[in-house]
Amino acid sequence: MERDYGREIDELKGMVAELAQRDEKVRMLPDSHMRRMAGNKHQSKQLRELCKRSLDDGGTGAVSYVGVFSSGGRQSNWISERDTDSLLALIESNAAAKVLTSIGNNDRLNMLLALLRAPKTVAQLVEHCGFNTTGQVYHHLKPLLAADLVAEDGEKRGHYAVVPHRVQGIIMVLAGVSDLLDPKHSTSEMWIEHDIDDEE
Repeated sequence: MERDYGREIDELKGMVAELAQRDEKVRMLPDSHMRRMAGNKHQSKQLRELCKRSLDDGGTGAVSYVGVFSSGGRQSNWISERDTDSLLALIESNAAAKVLTSIGNNDRLNMLLALLRAPKTVAQLVEHCGFNTTGQVYHHLKPLLAADLVAEDGEKRGHYAVVPHRVQGIIMVLAGVSDLLDPKHSTSEMWIEHDIDDEE
């Protein structure tokens, strides 16, 4: 079989043009727009990289976050990245609903807050969270234990604490709530309202 070099060259040109177009989509996002969204040059560069990777992967996007939380003599540090398709899948699988249901109660959130600050006994939770009985504490503790958000502290018998590897998730849920409540995130400046192809 004879090779059609003209067709092969045309296909290669098309592939090169597609790659160049993807790169151009990211490059054409103005630096000022990126800085306004990200806050500084370092964050702007990270945002540009996420945009490029998202275009290359053909997914819906990605989220990258870094954090530190220190309280009660303990510290949690994290650097994490998630693709948004896997995050959206948490809704489809009902996993998000199960976790949010386990914390979606003011008494449980107050309990999590108290335990984020320092491990506490059931009696201390009664006093600190304003419960009337230990039964109320156990009632709200049960779903937090089942969701693996809280466990008996290995260092202090009879004390409960937030599971160390869950601190990041709880703080990031609160960061998301903060974004939902922040008026600046409801303005068009934070959202590219038109296709990147339309940027000039």
